[in-house]
Order: sequence, then structure tokens, then C-alpha cells
Amino acid sequence: MPTPERTSVDAIVSAARDILETDGLAGLTMQAVAVRVGVRAPSLYKRVESRDDLIRLIAEATLDELSNLDGDIYAVAAAVRRIAHARPAAFQLVMSGAVRTSEAVFVAASEPILRAAAALAGPDNALVAARTVTAWATGFIGMELNGGFNLGGDLDEAWAFGLERLVAAIRG
Repeated sequence: MPTPERTSVDAIVSAARDILETDGLAGLTMQAVAVRVGVRAPSLYKRVESRDDLIRLIAEATLDELSNLDGDIYAVAAAVRRIAHARPAAFQLVMSGAVRTSEAVFVAASEPILRAAAALAGPDNALVAARTVTAWATGFIGMELNGGFNLGGDLDEAWAFGLERLVAAIRG
């Protein structure tokens, strides 16, 4: 097996993110990550303090993706939905609030939606507009990912309809 120096935090987090998506949180073990990156489990602890630390790093990687979005409210919401579909377990982990990261990470992840919300509702209402859109989008995406829409129909059409109505309501 490779020496620990041949394993990076990035490689460990990448492997852990993939395991989370395929095996769920219960399947995300230090042993599983070690096998994936080609080291023994004790070697991981030279890079990552604990499983909880690893889960925090996964959350931060997901939040980092969210911090790199740009565009109007429609573009940001669509990008959030794409990220959620690409990494549903990590997205739900982050949106559940079960994992705590630094305030700076959350602030950075919030910037794109806050900018888009400010353009939509004005700077004085940016936070409440961002929270409204985030709550709606997270609820919709959560139901979508969990198979909660059981009556058929086009979910893309429902997404567009809901977001358009929400934006119109926020604009007043």
C-alpha cells in the first residue's frame, strides 16, 4: 500500500464523497475510504482527524460548489438543482443542517443566492428573498430526490412554474 504522503486530503474527500453517494452515510467508514484511496485506515488519520471531520470536509466541498455559482435567480436555482442531482446525499446532508462548518464557508456558499436575491428584491430584502427561494427550492428538490412527487407530470415544468410564480411574488 502507498505511504500516507501519497494520499492527499483532496483525494480522501473525493473518495468519501463518492462513497457517500453510493453507500449512504452508514456506508461512509474510514475503512471504506482507505480502501478507495489505497491506504490502510490508520493512515487516513494523518490527514483527517475523524469520521466527523471527514463528513465536515464533504459538506464544505459541497458548499464550495454552491459558492461558485453566478447569474440571476433562475440560473442560481437551476445550478443548485443540478448540484443536488449530481450529489444528492451530500446536498441533503448540507441542507439538513446536521453538519456544522465555519461561518466563513456558509457565508461564501450564500453569496450567489444573496446577490441574485438582491437583484430581484433589492438589497434591503435580499436576505428574506434568498431564504424564501432557498426554502422553496430545497423543499422541491428534496421531494424530487426522495420520490415525493407521485402524481406524475413533468417535474421540470413544475419547477419552472413554481420558480416563476415565486419570483413574481417576490417582485410584488
